[in-house]
Amino acid sequence: MDQRLNPLFTPWQIGNCEIKNRIVLTSMGGTNLLGWMEKNHFDKVGSRFIMDVAKNHAGLVLPGCQPVYNPMFGQWLYKNEKMYEDLKAWMPEFHKTGAKLFVQLTAGFGRSFTISKLMETLYTNKALRVLSKPFMDLDKITAAPSASPNRWSDKVPSREMTVAEIQEFVEAFAKTAKLLQYAGVDGVEIHAVHEGYLLDQFTFKYVNHRTDQYGGSFENRYRFAVEIVQAIKKACGADFPVSLRYSVRSMTKGFREGALPGEEFVEVGRDMAESEKAAKYLQDAGYDMLNCDNGTYDAWYWAHPPIYMPENCNLADVKHIKKYVDIPVVCAGRMDIYTAAEAVAAGKIDGAGFARPFLADTQWLTKTIEDREEDIRPCILCHNGCFNMCHYKGVPNDQDLSDSLHLARCAVNAEVMQWDKHHLTKTTTPKKVHIIGGGIGGMETARVLKLRGHEPIIYEKAEVLGGTFIPASAESYKDKLRDLLAWYRRQMETLNIEVHLGREIQSLNEFGSEEVIIATGAIPRILKSVPGHEKMIEACDYLNGAPVGQSVVVVGGGLTGCEIAYELALEGKETSIVEMKDDLISQKGVCLANSSYLREWFALHKVPVYLDTTLKEVTDTGITCQTKAGNEIKIDCDTVISSAGYIANPEPAEGKGAKLVGDCLKVGNLRSVIWSAYEAAMKV
Repeated sequence: MDQRLNPLFTPWQIGNCEIKNRIVLTSMGGTNLLGWMEKNHFDKVGSRFIMDVAKNHAGLVLPGCQPVYNPMFGQWLYKNEKMYEDLKAWMPEFHKTGAKLFVQLTAGFGRSFTISKLMETLYTNKALRVLSKPFMDLDKITAAPSASPNRWSDKVPSREMTVAEIQEFVEAFAKTAKLLQYAGVDGVEIHAVHEGYLLDQFTFKYVNHRTDQYGGSFENRYRFAVEIVQAIKKACGADFPVSLRYSVRSMTKGFREGALPGEEFVEVGRDMAESEKAAKYLQDAGYDMLNCDNGTYDAWYWAHPPIYMPENCNLADVKHIKKYVDIPVVCAGRMDIYTAAEAVAAGKIDGAGFARPFLADTQWLTKTIEDREEDIRPCILCHNGCFNMCHYKGVPNDQDLSDSLHLARCAVNAEVMQWDKHHLTKTTTPKKVHIIGGGIGGMETARVLKLRGHEPIIYEKAEVLGGTFIPASAESYKDKLRDLLAWYRRQMETLNIEVHLGREIQSLNEFGSEEVIIATGAIPRILKSVPGHEKMIEACDYLNGAPVGQSVVVVGGGLTGCEIAYELALEGKETSIVEMKDDLISQKGVCLANSSYLREWFALHKVPVYLDTTLKEVTDTGITCQTKAGNEIKIDCDTVISSAGYIANPEPAEGKGAKLVGDCLKVGNLRSVIWSAYEAAMKV
């Protein structure tokens, strides 16, 4: 192991609980021990993930956030005592790893509860609202400190919680913590004064307008969180550790409006001055640790940093807040392990939080310890699998129900948290399998086939493996995507997979009756009906190095177009975006944390965005467009980049019986490419 990491592998204490090292798995919805958005039970899938992380050297492990009142079916977590017996039977095996387990408990989401179209229908139809109450009481689930708008939907507002409801939650925390203590859990974490969840909303003046004991003064706004820790300590004893998930700063300008890194703004949530006071106040109330980052659901990119956010984006604030408390402080949020080690060595933080990297590769920490970092499958911060809650104008959470109920899956790792359907099975009849296309889909297919015992052969018409993922990873800020591409190329070498570069297959007939899988990806949609379309540069051509002028218009405001515009603006180009829909990144599968960052970045940096606008002509000096209202717009520029989407390209078409994977089957995203490639390889 690199000696620079030694500080992370020293013991520390949370109250009287000793933790063997400073690596913390921070909680992710979906990795739950007691069920997620379903009837509570001891969850074998969640427990397998938690055990895998513990076996791979994490010191402190936090399973998925556990609502003390389950939004689905209206269950109180403490009422199912059977699952605590199951948990108790499991804990000795967990403790053999040397790790410690804190279960994260939450009062819920309040106005941040993720609303879907189905939920809007259930709420706005009076009859359905009554009928749905037994399994989803939206009026109760979304209740907040005061009446306020939901983060996702204008159709499901939050009402004010009653004092009796607040006190019922306090009691539920204490009862649940006592049962967890009985089961052998090492501590609990309260979620919390963090990310704009319900407890955090009570602390915010812009959400909390109460005039009773839970509103108004500083002490009243933090009373709910204080009463919870006091109740737990009374029930479980002073020595039972209680951590607090804590956002140092809210980084929020208003409802549905975040503040970007470096932006000057007026904080409506918790600013640093209040945080200095609050951290000490919460410590004195009884909390034994602060597990920190920044942000709210209104500024979601701080708590769930996309690739556009800087590494260690929360570290400076967490270092600062540690000066005001005597209890341990953990920092999470795009943490670099070497930077974390430096901060621990300097006494600036006590532990480093990691979450999504464990989904991409549960063994990443073990591989780091064993000096095998090149073998780590990297997290690319896409949120496509783990947290693809998507939102754009006029649409609440645009997410498949399957994804809503099954968070904490991973775009780059088809197996994690879905081992029931994605698991390697050795073949008893090895076959030679010809794979047409050496992009990510082709390489994932070959990797899985080889691990199963087959003999895959890749044919790639270019002189290098990677396909369209080469331009997709080209922007300056996409180092993690380039790491993934390097990982795949290394897998081809390590597994000794036969690869033919510069080989274009004209006909499948040359393979006779042998298995063939086509992974040729997609081709750009060309706007042939637009006069002058040939003057445009296609998005992939730009990303592959085609030169552009100083003034550039990007036609197409989906994710690809917006990321190109972001790169151009970072380079100092005069950039504009033209989009025919009424919002940027109006597409399923892109997490709100990712899309809201780009939308707000363009607004802050005054990048012109033309919505409801259709391209009509491209000239030598610019473009002509038409708005939805029928007005003509002319935009002068040096270069026009076309990002109009892609079309499935299953070639060669000659020959029968081949399987299609990835974008040549149906254009999607990296998750759909990798998962479909995995599934196709498992069917051979």
